[in-house]
Amino acid sequence: MVAGHLRKKSGYYYAVLNYTDSLGKRKTKWISTGLTVKENKKRAEAILMDARRNFNPEEPKVMNGDILFADYMEKWLDIIKNSVAVPTFASYSTTVKKIVAPYFCEKEVTLKNLTAKDIQEFYLSELDRVSPSSVIRYHANIHKALKYAVKIDLIDVNPADKAERPKKDRYVGSFYDADEVNALFKAAKGSKLELPILFGAFYGLRRSEAIGLKWDAIDFDQNTITIRHTVTSCDLDGKRILVASDTTKTKSSMRTLPLVPSMRERLLALKEEQQENRRLCGCSYIKDYLEYVCVNEIGDLIKPHYVTESFPKLLKAKGMRQIRYHDLRHSCASLLLANGVPMKQIQEWLGHSDFSTTANIYAHLDYSSKLTSADAMLNGLGFAAN
Repeated sequence: MVAGHLRKKSGYYYAVLNYTDSLGKRKTKWISTGLTVKENKKRAEAILMDARRNFNPEEPKVMNGDILFADYMEKWLDIIKNSVAVPTFASYSTTVKKIVAPYFCEKEVTLKNLTAKDIQEFYLSELDRVSPSSVIRYHANIHKALKYAVKIDLIDVNPADKAERPKKDRYVGSFYDADEVNALFKAAKGSKLELPILFGAFYGLRRSEAIGLKWDAIDFDQNTITIRHTVTSCDLDGKRILVASDTTKTKSSMRTLPLVPSMRERLLALKEEQQENRRLCGCSYIKDYLEYVCVNEIGDLIKPHYVTESFPKLLKAKGMRQIRYHDLRHSCASLLLANGVPMKQIQEWLGHSDFSTTANIYAHLDYSSKLTSADAMLNGLGFAAN
């Protein structure tokens, strides 16, 4: 009989079983009793005892070509878990467990019998409910997993090589003009979104960069802000977790920007506010995020998902045109272009890894360069400009 105990979670009893699988790996299994905590302890204990008595750990699936493809994908997750970043693994895990594995489990196709046709049919079925960009992401997961299967000689060729990926949708971001950005600054003043919005629209920071900004990255003597730390959130095993990292999206994303006078004044005032809040709250003040700039009145970090979810609500409440939080970055780029800043400098300001990324995203906004080109053609052909 396996070991186990009762745990309380969200007002309910759960039977938690602890066992060792045939590979010697310690595992835990949670089983809902369906019983509320109030006056149900004895009934919950009876369910726990029954679960301990009747539980039979699943034998691990054998890794060979006869394994179901759905099972192989889940085994692949275990293999790569410690070799990729947590947000990356969370994305892989969600794709495999919620989308790829359920589909192929119904098909009962084995790894060695999987064909490009099977994969193509999966893509076509998914395109009925999600965007091409999502299917491209599924393809990347499947291709990578099958590449590993080839590497360890479970299969001879990668069938995903022959499957056609859908064409990626070209997304053209929305942006605010100068008047709308100034109105947004006014609307957000004094709210939890004030700093993330300022950082997003003025400096073009990504959400992870804005939330991840620390006080030691701000040099009030040299008047600089250094972008070198990020905070993201992801869903893993049914839980939303925060991932703090001292690395940015790319090497070029780690950049130093000028601390302009108005931003310097606001940040100094914020520093004083946070010190006063800490004094007033005393022991109740959350001390886990003392290094961070974007915290609320009790010291809790303003979470990435809060920014994403609350931003459209703020716009709606203030009667403003709906855009995404990430579109503040586009707004920053469009204002820079409109004021004659060269594309190369915009690349460095935004922290893009190469010039082509900036050019591909914002070329349609660069109207001033087209006027210059038009004038050059007029002069070159000897046409008189009207």
